[in-house]
Amino acid sequence: MYIEIIKAIILGVVEGITEWLPISSTGHMILVEEFIKFNATEEFMEMFRVVIQLGAIMAVVLLYFHKLNPFSPSKSLNQKKDTMDIWYKVVVGVLPAAILGLLLDDWFDANFYNYQTVAVTLILYGILFIIIENFNKNKQTKIKSFKDLFYATALGIGFFQVLSLVPGTSRSGATILGAIILGTSRSIAAEYSFFLSIPVMFGASALKLVKFGFVFTKLELAVLLTGMIVAFLVSVLAIRFLIRYIKNNDFKVFGWYRIILGILVLAYFILMG
Repeated sequence: MYIEIIKAIILGVVEGITEWLPISSTGHMILVEEFIKFNATEEFMEMFRVVIQLGAIMAVVLLYFHKLNPFSPSKSLNQKKDTMDIWYKVVVGVLPAAILGLLLDDWFDANFYNYQTVAVTLILYGILFIIIENFNKNKQTKIKSFKDLFYATALGIGFFQVLSLVPGTSRSGATILGAIILGTSRSIAAEYSFFLSIPVMFGASALKLVKFGFVFTKLELAVLLTGMIVAFLVSVLAIRFLIRYIKNNDFKVFGWYRIILGILVLAYFILMG
């Protein structure tokens, strides 16, 4: 049992870091699971990979609770309206992924959850990050606050989020990249990506739990809770790091990291195969 708990801790650390940095949590999970084999059914592991994200999402809820709370007594009426406006834009941005995710989630998992897809998307989006950052190097961003974010732009970012249905894309990577292309600042791109993750991850986790059922062995429950708690703690640190980092840096370093990781994933599986 203790060995399985240690494995859950490791995956919780990986999830907590990679969920928020635009480097693909799925890509890292596939690689790590090659070396860390759980004594669990494939059905449990399929559910675990998604539901562990609940721990990560609670970090966003904690860190942005005041900003996202429209009922805070310390906010003025206008501030409460501005908060609700953020939520309306989150709902609009979530719609494409919510609709297409429900329809196509199982199909994408069945056909694209493999190392070839993950490696290609890691490399492809890594290259795109570098190209787009170079293209935008001297351009002034049009959207520097949520008040500047129009609903049409929010919907457009939501369609970029649909790309993350393909494993290895990175949900945060797709939404941040899309937001930058559509003219947002890096800080707004990152925060909007965080906020979009709240309904998306709660919905995806609920769907997986319903499919799996709510009957766990003691070991399965211990592994799941451990992974979620560790993912929460590490996510708090990862989100704080990213927000500080993007104040003075671009995303090209993550692009190079994705390219290197994608090449390593391809090399490893080709050599092992």
